[in-house]
Amino acid sequence: MPSIFTRIINGELPSYKIAEDDHHIAILDVNPNTKGHTLCIPKKEVDKLFDLDADSYTGLMQFSRRVALAIGKTVPCDRVGMAVIGLEVPHVHVHLIPLNEMGDMRFQNKVTLDKPEFEALAAAISANL
Repeated sequence: MPSIFTRIINGELPSYKIAEDDHHIAILDVNPNTKGHTLCIPKKEVDKLFDLDADSYTGLMQFSRRVALAIGKTVPCDRVGMAVIGLEVPHVHVHLIPLNEMGDMRFQNKVTLDKPEFEALAAAISANL
């Protein structure tokens, strides 16, 4: 099954596209840490950053740099931070996050769960103790 990013790249899902070239796309994160939080994604679906071949890795970093420079010129911030987590979506993506304080890099305040989700999660964790 294609990742959510592949579905965005294929035009099956909407996005707020910032930039695109033959191998990459940059879109605003719809669940941002800060205003301007952007995702840079290779069009080729690869799960883990270091599974990219050397040229693809370098290309993604060069594309991300270009986008980060544009974000820094557009969004008032002290700097643009970069993170590669990869746990939520099994498709390589670089987070570019405008930063004014260290807390802006944290992903802790982005999760919202309802009561049944909390209960199911607690049960699942307990089952694995």
